[in-house]
Amino acid sequence: MKGGSGAIKVAGYCRVSTEKDDQVNSLEAQRRYFKEYIDRQPGWELYQIYADEGITGTSTKKREQFNRMINDAHRGAFQLIITKEVSRFSRNILDTIAYTRELKALGVGVLFMNDGISTLEPDSELRLSIMGSIAQEESRKTSSRVKWGQARQMERGVVFGRSLLGYDVKDGKLTVNPEGAELVRLIFRKYGIEKKSTSVIARELRQEGYRSLSGSTQWRGSTLVKILKNEKYAGDLIQKKTITPDYLTHAKKYNHGEEALIVIENHHEPIIDRELWNTVQEELKRRNRHNRQSTGHANRYVFSGKIKCGLCGANFVARKKYGKDGSQSLRWACRTAAKEGRIHIDSDGNAAGCNIGRLIPDEMAIEMLRRALLSLRIDRQRIIHRLTEVAVTAIQEADGDTAKKLEAEINRLGKKKEDVLDAFFSKNITLDEMQILNKRYDRQIEDLKERLDRAKETSDPGTKAAIQERLSSVLSCRAESELLYKELLDKIVIYPDKRAELSLHYLPQRWWFQV
Repeated sequence: MKGGSGAIKVAGYCRVSTEKDDQVNSLEAQRRYFKEYIDRQPGWELYQIYADEGITGTSTKKREQFNRMINDAHRGAFQLIITKEVSRFSRNILDTIAYTRELKALGVGVLFMNDGISTLEPDSELRLSIMGSIAQEESRKTSSRVKWGQARQMERGVVFGRSLLGYDVKDGKLTVNPEGAELVRLIFRKYGIEKKSTSVIARELRQEGYRSLSGSTQWRGSTLVKILKNEKYAGDLIQKKTITPDYLTHAKKYNHGEEALIVIENHHEPIIDRELWNTVQEELKRRNRHNRQSTGHANRYVFSGKIKCGLCGANFVARKKYGKDGSQSLRWACRTAAKEGRIHIDSDGNAAGCNIGRLIPDEMAIEMLRRALLSLRIDRQRIIHRLTEVAVTAIQEADGDTAKKLEAEINRLGKKKEDVLDAFFSKNITLDEMQILNKRYDRQIEDLKERLDRAKETSDPGTKAAIQERLSSVLSCRAESELLYKELLDKIVIYPDKRAELSLHYLPQRWWFQV
């Protein structure tokens, strides 16, 4: 353990977990103490003091000085490390044991001064395990207290997070930033009123030199979607969208229901009025549905991919026709003819140049399918009865699942009320804060109980009758059902002699129609 000069080279390690002035002063005091302590030891020579500021002790990943110290130990720069206590070295018991073992293998000892533990002693690992476990448990309790306190602050409306475009966040409050707010309004107007896509809006913002909160002019469609979905612009506040499930790693993740979101409506001054906000949200949903379907026409219409050309085998594609009065109708034509540009609708509705005959109106295809279904010899009443029973059972099971979730949420809120009472008696919150929180939880519990009562109600006879009527209308073809039609129809083949052959799934028979 001796250095080249015969002296033991010693490193000191200290850490504080916050960047507050009093803690930084404490860090300087630790540095002075280590230097003076090492200077007083015969045969010791100070190599360097490593100090991390404002860094958590539960993980070593972000502790720059700690990691540099370990690297220097591998280089043989010193033979001993002194630190105040186990909790300063690491509050993660696995890290504590792993690093002390690693250092010991290098011939480097660690002296935990307040705990009286030297890793060069035979029983050091047992004692370290005990002290490390205590430090880790204390860290867990501290994390739990901090998270609980933050959640209560969130429920009182304190904002956790950074400033965003249009809002400044300071001391837990949101205030409108006029310049940014005007840009937010412009984005919402372009999307919700002018119906422009996010990619077009991004390009226009880049061209016009608008800057984001970070000062960048490189706008992207994905950035705009996040802005358009941010509830803060409507005056609402949703917190705990991300959580830190592991107090040891401190890694954040999106909250997918692991913890309850904290939602406060009309929390602050909105930038976007509620009407425009709702319009934009509906437009986002509509375009999202369209994008999911835009990979092709396979699921867009009842007859997409179902009508075939009897001459070339190609699918028929949908073509819209617009009337002078603004009305529109849907017709189907051979894809091959459409690609070659040979479709021309004459005054009689014929497709000139298409040698399989006229275009097929959507209404004609529906009528062929209806006639085929009506000709089936099936016991419709029995089918209606059976499907009704299945539907009612499914509804009751769904209501049962809903009831269980509501009961769990009521129990969770009841536990939170108990926690509030404990916090009050522990003097962590005031009487006023306790009363405010209890009133909020009572309102939420009352609302949940009303929903639970509705979920537990027996099945309404009117619901069963409505299901039977709907099924009867569909099976008798008095009402259309795209889902049923898509499931039953196999294909319709259109031949050059203006005949149509219709087939259904699961049935061998064929139906012929003149088109």
